[in-house]
Amino acid sequence: MSYEADVCIVGAGPAGTLLGYLLAKKGFSVMLLEQNKELGKAFRGEHLNEEGEAVLKSHNLFEAVEALGLLRMEKLEYCYNGHTIKTILPDPAVGHLGIHVPQKNLLKAILSKAQKISHFNCMLNTKVTRLMTDDAGRYVGVVALKDGEPIEITSQLIIGADGRYSTIRRQSQIDMAKRKHGFDLLWAKIPAPQGWEPTIKMALIDNKQLSLFTQTNGFIQIGWNIEQGSFPTLRKQEFIPFIQQLTKAFPELTETVAQHIQSWRDFVLLDVFSSHCESWGADGLVLLGDAVHTMTPTGAFGLNSALKDAECLAMLLTKESIAQFKVHIFQQMREPAIEEVQIKQIEKEQSFAANFLETAS
Repeated sequence: MSYEADVCIVGAGPAGTLLGYLLAKKGFSVMLLEQNKELGKAFRGEHLNEEGEAVLKSHNLFEAVEALGLLRMEKLEYCYNGHTIKTILPDPAVGHLGIHVPQKNLLKAILSKAQKISHFNCMLNTKVTRLMTDDAGRYVGVVALKDGEPIEITSQLIIGADGRYSTIRRQSQIDMAKRKHGFDLLWAKIPAPQGWEPTIKMALIDNKQLSLFTQTNGFIQIGWNIEQGSFPTLRKQEFIPFIQQLTKAFPELTETVAQHIQSWRDFVLLDVFSSHCESWGADGLVLLGDAVHTMTPTGAFGLNSALKDAECLAMLLTKESIAQFKVHIFQQMREPAIEEVQIKQIEKEQSFAANFLETAS
């Protein structure tokens, strides 16, 4: 089976989905491919900051997302031995310290608008296996398996929006420089106790960051930094002493933690690294989001940077220029902001413990 489109976007996460919608609105025929059978994978970055919020509002998408469910964070608390030692409140002009948006809500809101456009098409359970090139070496399409059956999609431009382990980046042989940050991350999700406020809470455990992010529908996401590469050894140790560190830091969670985090299997491990690529694409191909500049979870910048990438690329692409689009123009517009964010992440990681030094001493 063969298909044709102006643009083939690989990866139906926030960046790919937003880009597909914005390009379809401009009149491009869009084929959006996603290897999973459903959208909205768990444990992805789900916090909007002011920049991400502004992107959605500028394209009249925020209200649709809000109608499906989101939660504004009302304060940030630093906690030590079960007590709050510092509280940060939002700027009244902003009104929040981040917004939790379940990824499935974000994607559903965008797709519901995109799928009303006749020349937009989203294919799930479709895994790209190979890129196609013409005689001049320009990328002109992809070969994929849809529901296990081979298909081909030819396009004027291929977009790699397929995340930190991007197939498109690997297939196009674009080099990625990876930086480790000295820690990995354990994720877990638990029901919030009654009366829990929309808050981000931080603690320091063995000089590593422990974070609680309030979520919609009455949940808390736990992000627990551990020494890089230590989880195989850690999980051989007794679980109870480890989890008691969490309940010591946040005694109000003792009951819900006991009910919902009972073994190492109740955590999901994230291999933490950041990355950047010297080139953001090639003739006929562009990378964006985590595929070209992976972020660490620190500061929850990844989702917002990806949305900004999509908005910028959609603005640059025109029907007249797509066949000869120069990826370096996109890279020059977005790379300085990405470099700034990645520097800011390192600064936040290195200075986190300082929030507790006075109290701990």
